[in-house]
Order: sequence, then C-alpha cells, then structure tokens
Amino acid sequence: MSDNNGENYEMPIDGTLDLHLFLPKEVKQLIPDYIEACLEKNIFQLRIVHGKGKGVLRQIVHSILDKHPAVKSFRHESGGGSWGATVVDLKQK
Repeated sequence: MSDNNGENYEMPIDGTLDLHLFLPKEVKQLIPDYIEACLEKNIFQLRIVHGKGKGVLRQIVHSILDKHPAVKSFRHESGGGSWGATVVDLKQK
C-alpha cells in the first residue's frame, strides 16, 4: 500500500482505517480490501476515519458500505468525533 506521499508501507489490520493517509482515488478499492482483511482476522467492527470537512469523503464511504455484502450496519461514531468517523458492523460468517 502507498500513502499520499507515494511511499509504500504495511498497513496494520486492527479495525481502524484512517483515510487521511490515502489519496481520495484509492478509497473505493481500499475500503473493500480492508473489510476483507478484517474478516480474515475475525475483526467484525471497524472504525473508518474520514474526517469532518464538507462530508464528501463520508458520502463516498457510506456509498461503498451500502453496497458491500459483508456490512451488517454502520453509523456515525458518537462522542467527540461524531462526524469524523463511521463505525461499521460486519456480518460474521
């Protein structure tokens, strides 16, 4: 995986995906890949950090989650970063 500076690195699969580290054009493939990697590690709840901003990236994230067959539900994170992250519950196989 490469970050937005073009440098390659190994992304930890720990249930938290911070999209600030990636280019917007990478998000559409990144999120499904990350979901699959989490499922392989039996991680069934994710936190996707997209930031607050104008909400464009959040809309893209939600559109991807709406269509993914492994997603059971998702919601805005409650608390201090309520609009900056989305919590995703995945279906257990």
